Amino acid sequence: MKFSEKEIQEKIAHFSEWTYNENAIHTRIEFENFKEAFSFMARVAFEAEAQAHHPEWTNVYNQVEISLSTHDAGGVTEKDFKLAKTIDQLLGEI
Repeated sequence: MKFSEKEIQEKIAHFSEWTYNENAIHTRIEFENFKEAFSFMARVAFEAEAQAHHPEWTNVYNQVEISLSTHDAGGVTEKDFKLAKTIDQLLGEI
C-alpha cells in the first residue's frame, strides 16, 4: 500500500541521510574510491534480491545515488523503507 506524503515525512524523519521528493526516497553516499562504492553496491544487490525489491541507482566513481519507490504501487511503500533500513545497516558495517 502506497503511503501518503504525511506518512512518508513521518517515517523518513527516522532516516538521517534520506530525503523524499518526486514520489521516491533518495540518498547519496560518498565512498573513498570506486572499489568501495562498487563493493557496497554488490552487497546491496544481494539484499535487494532477497527482499525482491530493487533500487534505481547510479554510480559515478566514488558516489552512489539511490532512489527507492514501489512502481507497482505508484509511490513509496513499506518495501522502500525496509530496503532503506537495510542499506543504512550495511553502511554501518563499513
